[in-house]
Amino acid sequence: MHRRLSEKVLAVLLLIFSYTAYAQHDESHAEEATGKTKKEEIKEYIQHHLKDSHDFSIGSYTNKEGEHVYIGFPLPVILWDEGLKVFSSSQFHHGETVAQAGGNYYKLYHNKIYRTDAAGTISYDEEHHPTNVKPLDLSITKSVLMIIITGILMFLLFRGLARSYTTNGGIAKGIGRFFEPIVLYIRDDIAIPNIGAKHYGKYMPYLLTIFFFIWFLNIFGLTPLGVNVTGNIAITFALALLTFLITNLTANKNYWMHIFWMPGVPWPMKIILAPIELLGVFIKPFSLLIRLYANMQAGHIVLMSLIGLMFIFKSWIGSPLSFGLAFAISLIEVLVAVLQAYIFTMLSALYFGFAVEEHDHEEAH
Repeated sequence: MHRRLSEKVLAVLLLIFSYTAYAQHDESHAEEATGKTKKEEIKEYIQHHLKDSHDFSIGSYTNKEGEHVYIGFPLPVILWDEGLKVFSSSQFHHGETVAQAGGNYYKLYHNKIYRTDAAGTISYDEEHHPTNVKPLDLSITKSVLMIIITGILMFLLFRGLARSYTTNGGIAKGIGRFFEPIVLYIRDDIAIPNIGAKHYGKYMPYLLTIFFFIWFLNIFGLTPLGVNVTGNIAITFALALLTFLITNLTANKNYWMHIFWMPGVPWPMKIILAPIELLGVFIKPFSLLIRLYANMQAGHIVLMSLIGLMFIFKSWIGSPLSFGLAFAISLIEVLVAVLQAYIFTMLSALYFGFAVEEHDHEEAH
């Protein structure tokens, strides 16, 4: 009995060893064809996933000839370079060729478009920075496309929810029954407690928009489409800038008084605290953009790295473990997606509450 068990264990070990050796042999052939190791390819793929691009690429693979085959579709490139230039991003062929439009040649270099010659020459300065003319890029990138899709989805969704109220006696129907409690929660547990019953109404459109906008984009980033929109610091900067502008443009005099000349504080301390309070005006939106960007960026890096480990291990032990861990992280990322939308909305409401808070200084002091 022990002999049979030993033979079975030995057979399993030999099978695993043979599979691992075959995987390593196959990887060595792929390395010879592409000139890159598997780790380098995975690293490049993760970096490509995290960055925005001028084409909508869902995935890619390397064929037998060692060429990269991309799965996706091109997007329109819109440039302002001594006039409007519009062409398809397919002309770049993922940065491998030069595009021509309006008599000018353009090259995609590190995800940025530069004007070049027909050969695609890029000139550099002493610090190895490109010196070619960089036209104003107004292209519809994959992040912009997902923002447009998310905006249309939200418009149709909540337009239907509003219509159901009027046609169904104030009762939501269909998918609106799922979103109605979320809308009420944002109103009753976020807006009113932080802003106040008197002023919350004018901020509700923004709070609802920002919550569902961030939530939907985060969820889209976890789908096979894999568009890392909220992991782009330019996007989170724009969202934080909106909160910053609304907060300071709608603030009352009490808000500014507590920043520049705090009531009830000795005047020497007012001089010391005023710059600190003014700095806090800019730190608050900065924390918003960094928190959302860092959490979503880190989540995508961890998830993609775990998936990449499956192709590095290529064994019956390592690959299933990597897959199981990636699946667990994916479930956590679903929670993080709604949590980050909630935190951004909550803090925005809190800042709005600071801006419109009313004080009776004569009674307080």
